[in-house]
Amino acid sequence: MKMPIIDFHCDALSKMLLDPKLDFARDRRLDVNLRRLEDGGVKLQTFAIFLSERLGPPKMEHILGQIELFRERVLPLGVLPVQSVEDLNTLEQGEAIGGLLSLEGADGLEGNLHYVRVCYEKGVRFLGLTWNYANWAADGIMEPRNGGFTPAGVELVQLCHELGIILDVSHLSVKGFWELQELAEVAGKPFIASHSNAYHVCPHARNLRDDQIQAIIKLGGRIGVTFVPWFVKAGKSGSSRDLLPHIERICSLGGAANLMFGSDFDGIETHLTDFKHSGHYTNWQETLLKYYPEELVRGWLYDNAAAFLRAWLPSHK
Repeated sequence: MKMPIIDFHCDALSKMLLDPKLDFARDRRLDVNLRRLEDGGVKLQTFAIFLSERLGPPKMEHILGQIELFRERVLPLGVLPVQSVEDLNTLEQGEAIGGLLSLEGADGLEGNLHYVRVCYEKGVRFLGLTWNYANWAADGIMEPRNGGFTPAGVELVQLCHELGIILDVSHLSVKGFWELQELAEVAGKPFIASHSNAYHVCPHARNLRDDQIQAIIKLGGRIGVTFVPWFVKAGKSGSSRDLLPHIERICSLGGAANLMFGSDFDGIETHLTDFKHSGHYTNWQETLLKYYPEELVRGWLYDNAAAFLRAWLPSHK
C-alpha cells in the first residue's frame, strides 16, 4: 500500500528558472517532476524559492519571478496550491498533488518588510531566514563570525509571527537559532528545520545538535530529515539506510512525532545511491516498514507534517 507523502523542501523552481527548457511534467533532468511525484506517492511538495548566485545580487524581482514560474509552469499541470487549512482539506479529499511555497533566504527581500507582506499575499508560507552566509537579517550557518540577528532581522521575525509565515532554521547560524528560539517562545510560535539531520550522527555544520533538536520538539516544531549525502554520512556517498541512525537519534530525543522529510532534491548534484529522485519514495517507504511500525512510518511520511500544517496554516473561516 502506497502511503501519502509530504516533502518539505526541493529546489526545482530555481533549477527551472536557470534553465527555461526544463519541463516540470516529466523532464528527467529534474529530480522533482510531476511524473516522479506521482510515482513516489508524494501528495504535497514544498517548493523553495532559492536565489542562485548566477542571478546576480538578490532582488525581490527574482522572488516574484519564481512565484510566477510556479503559477505558469507547475500549477497548470493540475498541481493544487496550498495556502490555507481549507486548501489542505481540499487536497486530502481529492486526487491532486499539492504545492506549498517557501522562501529560502531573506536576501531577496532587500530589507523591505513590505515585500514580506507581498510574499505572504502571493502564497509564501515558510521563510528560511538565511542561506549559508550573512544577509541583512541574520548570519547563516557557514558565516565564520557566527552572529545572530540584526535589529531588522528581529523585526522580520516579529512580522512573520504576526502574518503567520512559519520560520525555517535549516541554514541559520547557531547563535541565530537560539535567538529565534527565545523570540518564538515569547510569541508562542513553533519553527521548523525543513532539511537538516542529526549532528550527533554526522557532524556537518548544517545538521542539528541534540539541544537544538530538543528545542524544536519543545516548541512543537518539525524536523525534515534530508537526503543530502554529505549531511547523511561523512565520506563516501551512502544509501537510504544511512538515514536510519538520524531517525533513531531524533526519536531517542523524543521527536518521533516531530519528524518529517525534506529531500533537497534539485538542490544537490550527487545523491544517495538508491534515493535519487521523488519517484524513489516508494522504495523508501518499503525500507522504513522493514524496521518500524506502520503508524510511525505513516507519521513520518505524512501525518506529522500534515498535523503541523493544519495547526499553523491560516484558516479563512
